[in-house]
Amino acid sequence: MLGPDQPVILHMLDIPPAAGALEGVRMELIDAAFPLLHGVVATTDPEVAFAGVDYAILVGGFPRKAGMERKDVMAKNVAIYKSQASALERLASKDVKVVVVANPANTNALILKENAPSIPAENITCMTRLDHNRALGQLSERSGVHISKIKNAIIWGNHSSTQYPDVNHATIDGKAARLVIGDDAYLDGEFVDVVQQRGAAIIKARGLSSALSAGSSACDHIRDWVLGTKAGEWVSMGVLSDGSYGAPEGIMFSFPCTCKDGKWEIVQGLTLDDRSKEKLKVTGDELVEEKALAMECLGESA
Repeated sequence: MLGPDQPVILHMLDIPPAAGALEGVRMELIDAAFPLLHGVVATTDPEVAFAGVDYAILVGGFPRKAGMERKDVMAKNVAIYKSQASALERLASKDVKVVVVANPANTNALILKENAPSIPAENITCMTRLDHNRALGQLSERSGVHISKIKNAIIWGNHSSTQYPDVNHATIDGKAARLVIGDDAYLDGEFVDVVQQRGAAIIKARGLSSALSAGSSACDHIRDWVLGTKAGEWVSMGVLSDGSYGAPEGIMFSFPCTCKDGKWEIVQGLTLDDRSKEKLKVTGDELVEEKALAMECLGESA
């Protein structure tokens, strides 16, 4: 995640009922004898887990269960991320970099930002890299071209079923993806649906949510953020919106980003057709609604 020669100390946090499983993970990490692993802290205490950390990958959240209203789920996650924000702000490195994975990822990241004012807003992100990688994987399977030759797909907006997987600027082996695929109906229909619904399809297939691909994508997200993206390439990151491309300001929105020297920057100057603009509006509107709901829950918990 941080390069081939960077030693790491892992701080792993879980809830008390999972303490036994957490200890099992700690034992396996020790047994794997990873040369770069210089320590493991396994704890159910946030005060211990967040102390001095330089990078935080937040995968814990409260999932929506049968019969639950959206506000009920949001209230649970507001409580979780308000607490984690407090611990991060007090205990973590002052330049800590955070990626929120747990859903609703964009709004959980926003809650974290609102409750950790001393952490620079640009240091708090959410993960849409999994969706980005899913888009690349689908283009690879459809074209028969290895994934290493597929570049610059974009995930716009929310890490939800309203996200917009955009291939209008993507290339396959240096050529426009639309020309290589040669099937606009597929790219505007089935491709979008598959990427949007991939998480649900994996749950249906294996009975559990995406684990390997999510973990790998979190590593990709941090690695490119810290070590930089390649020249001429961008990645999708959920970052605080400045209004670029007409996205609402003040929400966490997925944009195409380049990274250098530990900082991200939104790619500017891309052309959006009317269809793309409409899809950005749909996902942006959903995030504005989520923000309003989260702020209501924050007010009630104050």
